[in-house]
Amino acid sequence: MSDVFKALSDPTRRAILSLLRDRAMNAGEIAEAFSQSRATLSGHFAVLHATGLVERERHGSTIVYRLRLSVLEEAWLGLASSLRLGEEKAWGKARPVR
Repeated sequence: MSDVFKALSDPTRRAILSLLRDRAMNAGEIAEAFSQSRATLSGHFAVLHATGLVERERHGSTIVYRLRLSVLEEAWLGLASSLRLGEEKAWGKARPVR
């Protein structure tokens, strides 16, 4: 889970995920939205893929990226659980909010 949040800490990677929210895109389409070099973006793609936030599929010489929303959901639920969000503290003990 910490790798996912580390990946999300970078604004460029968050912007890439935002682009992929609406549809799958190839690397060239994503690169058009940024002023960074393709080599730099390739590094960001690698981090997102390594953490499972995106999946990639090769079509000839083109790589298509898709957002894996389930990984974001799992990370969020894990964080909420570790912080005991949704629980109310009463007399020093946590109890579920109803």
